[in-house]
Amino acid sequence: MSDRDVAPSTDSADGETAEVKLERLELALKASNEGIWDWWIDSGEIYYSRRILEFFECGQNRAPRIFNPPYQHIHPDDRQAFERALTQSLEDNGPENLVVDARVQTGSGAWRWLRIRGTVVRNREGNTIRIAGSMIDISRRKTAEAQVEDERFLLLQLINHVPLHIYFKDLSSHFVMVNQGMAQWSGFDSPEDLIGKHDRDFFEEEHWKPAAHDEKRIIETGSPITGQIEHETWHQGEDTWVMTSKFPWRDRHGHIKGTFGVSSDVTDLVTARQQATDLARQLQLKNEAYEEELHLAREIQQALTAGGFPDIRNAKQKLHFGARYIPISGLAGDFFEVIQVREDCAALLISDVMGHGVRSALIVAMLRGLLEKQHGQADDPGSFLQGLNDGLAAILERAGTTMFATAFYALIDLKENTFSYACAGHPGPIIEGPDGVRQIATDRKHKGPGLGLIRGSAYPTHTIPLDSLHRMVLFTDGVIEAENNEGEPFFEARLTEIIGQKTDASLSELLDAILSSVLSFSDAKHFDDDVCLLGVDLQQLCTTH
Repeated sequence: MSDRDVAPSTDSADGETAEVKLERLELALKASNEGIWDWWIDSGEIYYSRRILEFFECGQNRAPRIFNPPYQHIHPDDRQAFERALTQSLEDNGPENLVVDARVQTGSGAWRWLRIRGTVVRNREGNTIRIAGSMIDISRRKTAEAQVEDERFLLLQLINHVPLHIYFKDLSSHFVMVNQGMAQWSGFDSPEDLIGKHDRDFFEEEHWKPAAHDEKRIIETGSPITGQIEHETWHQGEDTWVMTSKFPWRDRHGHIKGTFGVSSDVTDLVTARQQATDLARQLQLKNEAYEEELHLAREIQQALTAGGFPDIRNAKQKLHFGARYIPISGLAGDFFEVIQVREDCAALLISDVMGHGVRSALIVAMLRGLLEKQHGQADDPGSFLQGLNDGLAAILERAGTTMFATAFYALIDLKENTFSYACAGHPGPIIEGPDGVRQIATDRKHKGPGLGLIRGSAYPTHTIPLDSLHRMVLFTDGVIEAENNEGEPFFEARLTEIIGQKTDASLSELLDAILSSVLSFSDAKHFDDDVCLLGVDLQQLCTTH
């Protein structure tokens, strides 16, 4: 440290040494994850506080002199902006502050994002003699921003490939976002060309006024309008017909920001109906088909909260089901299904889609739609998952995006006294039975790849006697990946231990105990990922002779 560093002098006003004040300042800055630095231009000397040295992962003697050319410790992609900001600060009568974000190489060789801020000190001639300021680690924020940007790009890719016109409008009915299909419908090459415009810019009053009135009513009442046929009268004299559904656009706090809608061109259908009344029924069927698509978002939010399980039993046994579902946002990527195959046979499916939020919820909706087509393979777990995989992979290939979902499918047959299962990269369930508590489907040979990755993948089916289990718990990653304050995940071993300790508890009590244990273990005391638990008890029925 140079003689410019704080000397151990005593402040005559309060009796505190400069070291004490500096220590107090550094403690305060550390609480805010900031460190201080001081660069003397003439000597090239740079002082770094302890916090900055922690960022650099090195001591003062090995600390990089990031302000000195050739800036080899600055990431190549950030070097030009860093050098430009620094050059401007060194100019006579230049800016008073240095402001730049850059990735700096640490002592371990890793790159860390730092927000660098400094105050420029100049002499009377306006020459820069010193710059001092602070640094803060913004790596996590930058990573989160990149992830959000990637998710936004994937969502836009999907939206722009859907054969519908999708748009969002503000409170005054001006467009704030549209997809490619809506832009082309309005005569533009790019969606950005439509931003800020109003329906009156394109349509005659007889169309845009009723449309604006409908949107105002949606904003005032919060009630959607679905399946409405609108006659569009364009300024150019062309007439078109669209089927439109409009909904209130709410922010995450529930406040209405405007409206959003989905429409499709039904001009040919309406024209045909006007020409011949016998085509009216076809238009109705088309309308119903589009209605199913327009309710996609609503189905995603409501399907996972629907209660009720099928009654599966025979003369000697019955199945008792229980579930817990905790999404971390309004739209989730975890879901489960209990399907009655026969009176004495049930199928259980649990799935976890990559990520969470809007893009995961869309994949969930697709998988739920594919389930209906797979009923014919319900007796064969491997074929069932293969059908889901091929269907999802085909959809994602057309959309030009990469997503996947893990899944576990089980078939409980009371008549045959068998338990069969197949796995698509999902954690195997934990079963409790005469042989104790253990996890199944842990070997790689018991699993196939995640759904949607490789079309034509095979999923092996395995069967064990039903007598070997009394209880089974299926789960998603949100349970076992919760971390404590040391960064240690909950893992399957702890889950197995809880199930072993609660063999006498009811299924409902067990599921609540699992959630309580995970939350107590978690450092944040909340779940960072969607949580889905599905349990089943094999109960013996009393028979009278």
